[in-house]
Amino acid sequence: MRRLLLTNFGIHAADQLALAALPLIATLLMPGGPALAGMLVAAQGAAWLLLSLPAGAWVDRFPRRRLMVAASAIAALALVPASLSVAAAPVLAMLVMLAAAGTVVTVLASFAILPELVGRDGLPLANARLELARAAATLLAAPLAGTLAALGRPEGALLLAAGLAALAALGAGGLPTPGVPPSAEPRPMLHLLSAGARFVWDQPLLRAVATAAVAWNFAFFALAAVAMPLALEVLQLSPRLAGLAIGGYGAGLMAGALLAGRLAPRQAPGRMLLAGPALSVLAMLAWGAALRAGTPGARLGLVAMAQFLLGFGPMLWQVVQTSLRQVVTPPALLGRVGATMQVAVFGVRPLGALAGGALAAQMGFGATLWLVALGFTLSLVVVAASPLRRLRAMPAPA
Repeated sequence: MRRLLLTNFGIHAADQLALAALPLIATLLMPGGPALAGMLVAAQGAAWLLLSLPAGAWVDRFPRRRLMVAASAIAALALVPASLSVAAAPVLAMLVMLAAAGTVVTVLASFAILPELVGRDGLPLANARLELARAAATLLAAPLAGTLAALGRPEGALLLAAGLAALAALGAGGLPTPGVPPSAEPRPMLHLLSAGARFVWDQPLLRAVATAAVAWNFAFFALAAVAMPLALEVLQLSPRLAGLAIGGYGAGLMAGALLAGRLAPRQAPGRMLLAGPALSVLAMLAWGAALRAGTPGARLGLVAMAQFLLGFGPMLWQVVQTSLRQVVTPPALLGRVGATMQVAVFGVRPLGALAGGALAAQMGFGATLWLVALGFTLSLVVVAASPLRRLRAMPAPA
């Protein structure tokens, strides 16, 4: 389990550090403004949309440990030249997309191999520990990127991300199990992909999770594309203070991960699933208040509070819905169901980022914040109107 924790920390830290660095690079080193920031964030997120489904089939067909090592190594190798390509937007976009592709495969294989390592009963606690590693990585990412930007080297964050991806590859290589799929016989790719998507659609709980996740992630990445430019240009925060404020998201993730393992056995899953979108709606009220605050200190505090809420509530959601997916999914479908859900959860990243950046460029940052609030509200309505809200305990294993 320690090796899996190391792998997850390394690959998520690399991904989050690149995500935090791209808007800074676009703002400080490239003359593109929020529209270019949105395009670069969208390029990184496009891998989740384009690669998740075939990667899920690979996870159900090939040894999962080997896939994790190869994918993490590819991410590291792509991020090194990316740090040298900040003057060429198309090359930078292509390299960060390749690095994100390595993250996609690593995360999917990690999701599928976990039940083999800890057993079904250990899933909530194990998922909370993995999410804590991801939260720690996210907490460090924005402040590190902001500090490097303050030193005049925002592109250095991509080089650091390459080292973290290499660390993930080393962790995966030491896993005690190869993670051989329970059903590895060759089948046509279309058949493999359709089986996972069909299972998600036919399972009411998973269908509701996917729908809510689409709305939430579209909104979140619309915000991610403009949060740093908004903090720098409108709220007039320095790069260092802006990084600290945006880093409140990571603090919320850590707090949520620390509490999720304790709350999961005591709280109804439905309540924890409602917490994510509900607290996200409250976070947008704090963002709106930051635009009206009169002092830099007040703006800093309100943005940090908003980002904390965006990490805390959705982390409770993440631990519960991940364990729910692993419980109700047959082992032979874990990779493909994880891939289908990953498309729902992460595949709308580029769409949200593009929409957020374009709307800010055309109508101002306030319009993007309204779009984000609408997406979070829609996610809350989906959970409240679905069978998820009525879950008093985890369902029986598949």
